[in-house]
Amino acid sequence: MARAGWKKPKTETRLSDVVSVGLLARVFPAEVVDEVIARCDRTEQRHRALPARVMAYFAMGLALHSEGSYEDVLALMADGLAWADSTPLELVKLPSKSAIFQARERLGAEPVKALFDRVARPLAGGSTPGSWLAGRRLVAIDGTTLDVADSVANDEFFGRPGVNKGERSAFPQARLVALAECGTHAIFDAELGPYTTSELALSKDLVDRLEPGMVLLADRGFTGFALWKQASATGADLLWRAKNNVTPRHIETLEDGSWLGELRANNTRVNTEHVVVRVVDYHVDDGRDVALGPFRLFTTLVDPGDVTATELAAAYAQRWEIESVFDELKTHQRGSKIVLRSKSPALVQQEIWGHLCCHYAIRTLMFEAAREIDVDPDRVSFVAALRITRRSLSQARGFSPSGH
Repeated sequence: MARAGWKKPKTETRLSDVVSVGLLARVFPAEVVDEVIARCDRTEQRHRALPARVMAYFAMGLALHSEGSYEDVLALMADGLAWADSTPLELVKLPSKSAIFQARERLGAEPVKALFDRVARPLAGGSTPGSWLAGRRLVAIDGTTLDVADSVANDEFFGRPGVNKGERSAFPQARLVALAECGTHAIFDAELGPYTTSELALSKDLVDRLEPGMVLLADRGFTGFALWKQASATGADLLWRAKNNVTPRHIETLEDGSWLGELRANNTRVNTEHVVVRVVDYHVDDGRDVALGPFRLFTTLVDPGDVTATELAAAYAQRWEIESVFDELKTHQRGSKIVLRSKSPALVQQEIWGHLCCHYAIRTLMFEAAREIDVDPDRVSFVAALRITRRSLSQARGFSPSGH
């Protein structure tokens, strides 16, 4: 990190050449960053002290050090700051907060989103525990909200939830709906929107990008005929919890006690569009006096010879992994009750995509560490990985698995 009293090296080295971001640069290589920036038409027409590549990494750095100032975050990312200038400088100086802010605005949100879209992919291999059901990759969908800075622009764009007696919450909120791989906790696709846009509305674009060979787990809030039909049309399989008021028309009881039924577009009419689903009804006995339930699942996996009702019920429990993913993102990485700092909608979105890139990079580190020592990625501590990544951006160090 640059300190007062350092002489500027006699070199044409630019800031973009000396920024060392270690893990972030391994997962998001500089050549990929440059390609995405060029595709988004953010490549500089003239030399700047803070070029777009640096600011793309800076967006991730802000997520990694969410409570740090602009200057502190940039200093932590830089490994010996020196960049070309026609006027010789006696001291190495960090750019001002204003200069960093203007560089963030020039970059915008699009390149950081495009970078996430380009790089983020499911990580699990064939032997990764908790990642597969009958040879298909387990993924989950869910939504959450993030408090954003209380500015007029953010309030108008994002909106905010109401509270008791007609009052509104203290902060506007952005809504995030994501797809996460259950076995590795890697978020590999996401949609952002204002609070006023529902989870279901955001999920419509998201489910279109599912792929054959996946099994999508979803809570009952997502279970509706239209979204079911849209998601299943991708070739992915579905395993969703049913709403209490949705009862398919019974067709056939299967050998394992599950049954096939007609799920209709309008639950009250027989002669409407329908699809055939397999229905799994079960209770959970966790040692209490009374078993939990009943629970009902709908699935496209209709053959008991392929996967049994018991296996389906056990697999659905993996849906809770995405709740842990959001806890990692919001409580540990962002910080508990921390409000996103950006005061304009474009920079809020840049900040959130930076958080998603950062989380994916850390989860990649954790997956690689777990694979190296042949343990379940769930045994590797996210908090430990986050601490290590914060400690040294210039080099990703090894760490031991932990249950904490």
